[in-house]
Amino acid sequence: MQIGAHVRDAEDPLAAAAEVGAEVVQLFLSDPQGWKKPPPHPRAAELAASEVGVVVHAPYTANVASTNNRIRIPSRKIVQQHLAGAAEVGAFGLVVHGGHVTKDDDPAAGIDNWRKFVERQAGEHGFDVPVLIENTAGGDNAMARRFDALGRLWDAVGEFGVGFCLDTCHAFAGGEELAGIVDRVRAITGRIDLIHLNNSRDAFDSARDRHANIDDGTIPPDELAAVVAAAGAPVVVETPAEGQARDIAFLREHAG
Repeated sequence: MQIGAHVRDAEDPLAAAAEVGAEVVQLFLSDPQGWKKPPPHPRAAELAASEVGVVVHAPYTANVASTNNRIRIPSRKIVQQHLAGAAEVGAFGLVVHGGHVTKDDDPAAGIDNWRKFVERQAGEHGFDVPVLIENTAGGDNAMARRFDALGRLWDAVGEFGVGFCLDTCHAFAGGEELAGIVDRVRAITGRIDLIHLNNSRDAFDSARDRHANIDDGTIPPDELAAVVAAAGAPVVVETPAEGQARDIAFLREHAG
């Protein structure tokens, strides 16, 4: 089990990882709020050759599920571009949020849009690295907030080899109990490829995506450690930077 962190220093992520004792590093390849194609990473060869595991997070703007052509089509493009960029840095996956449709849309349309994307990608040239769909905290018409919706999404895309990233803050804030969550997810997806291990600043089912350090949120730390122990997957903390080293050390002691 590798335990690491999302690092803010995209220029030298391995140095940033070493500072907090991370065995796996997550990074953005471009502005997480933008639409630009990621430039070549200056340390791509070093990252690809490193023993530190690497995972890339797609921009937050990407919404493959959207019924709006002006959002969905650029979303497909930016995910494809980041898949290529993730391969260049030796990443084991690209995390992509499940996305959502608007309140006036049928959620089935969003699921269908996801299927069209992964089916086309698989048929054309496959995936440069696996797409890891991440559960999200808010939105009644989200594709991956409630696990009943996640089940419908997985029925549509699971056959194409997509992976799953479980975010503990998102699950808790989205209204999913953490007790037994690993078994519930695996019953739906058959897999957990990555854990985003974050405490939540806000209450259960608040629909608010606000991360906290392990010892500074509304989720008991032992519940978070239990998720890590049960999943046995690589772990990334996306917690406030000043507490990341402490968070990693806690997980190594209590869940590793």
